[in-house]
Amino acid sequence: MKILVTGGAGFIGSAVVRQAIREGHTIVNLDALTYAACLANVTPVANAPGYVFEEASITDRPALDRIFADHKPDAVMHLAAESHVDRSIDGPAAFVETNVTGTYTLLEAARAYWTANGSPDDFRFHHISTDEVYGSLGETGLFTEDTPYSPNSPYSASKAASDHLVRAWGETYGLPILVTNCSNNYGPYHFPEKLIPVVILNALAGKPIPVYGKGENVRDWLYVEDHADALLTVLQNGAVGRTYNIGGENEARNIDLVHMICDLLAELKPTDTAYRDLITFVTDRPGHDLRYAIDPTRIRTELGWRPSVTLEEGLRRTVQWYLDNEDWWRALQSREGVGQRLGTG
Repeated sequence: MKILVTGGAGFIGSAVVRQAIREGHTIVNLDALTYAACLANVTPVANAPGYVFEEASITDRPALDRIFADHKPDAVMHLAAESHVDRSIDGPAAFVETNVTGTYTLLEAARAYWTANGSPDDFRFHHISTDEVYGSLGETGLFTEDTPYSPNSPYSASKAASDHLVRAWGETYGLPILVTNCSNNYGPYHFPEKLIPVVILNALAGKPIPVYGKGENVRDWLYVEDHADALLTVLQNGAVGRTYNIGGENEARNIDLVHMICDLLAELKPTDTAYRDLITFVTDRPGHDLRYAIDPTRIRTELGWRPSVTLEEGLRRTVQWYLDNEDWWRALQSREGVGQRLGTG
């Protein structure tokens, strides 16, 4: 397939690009190269014959129209988004602009292209979203594809809005859409503002490791390369109009996750100072959801997919990757907001 990937220089998007190229697909990587994007993320495939990069914003309709006309993709995988909850608390406008207006603009460009080409049945618009649209769980229960939406942050609200737009374009205009909602991703090339890279890099620098509240918030952790594999599986085999929840089947409290990372660092990069001693509990962020957990029954039973990487193995791979790729993360340290406490607005 020829796939237009939006946000392909970001964390999850670049994993999709690398995996898709390995599988023999042709990729048009569309990215606006905002603060969290990094073209080094796709260096392993940048010279592949099936790879093309287009710098453009999903809010730029003329640019989108040109890209669709020039490249004639068989499918769109829409991953471009503002995604950091803490940033959304301090500056929600960018999240509405990119995640809502940008998704609308991309849908309209895709619909115009699809219609102009005879509305082919095999075209796909795959929208990649988050489990955060469902809100917060208590100590028990799982998110299913039928869980009512109840977003609690500006980020999750903007993603919920984008999900609804995609579904509406499928129902109203017949655009062949797919939607996936994933749990927390982690792995190589993770921008250093999210929990796992912050823990790793602060620990290596001997700085305090910030843990919100008491560290009791629970997340289901999905290794990013597993996620890329799942997304391509859904794109090629998912039923049009269907939503699929993608989980890692790896629930952990934040404090337990931090302990695991510290212990891996103690093994792989020993120092005189105990990494666990750097853990510092800080004031929780506003509206911090207690627990996310996904029921992956649909994708497992309908498409035969389930994650292959355990949390223990994935964290080991991730920590080792950061140890081996200091040049990559050093180059990002000066970017706006990195290393600062956000989300207190």
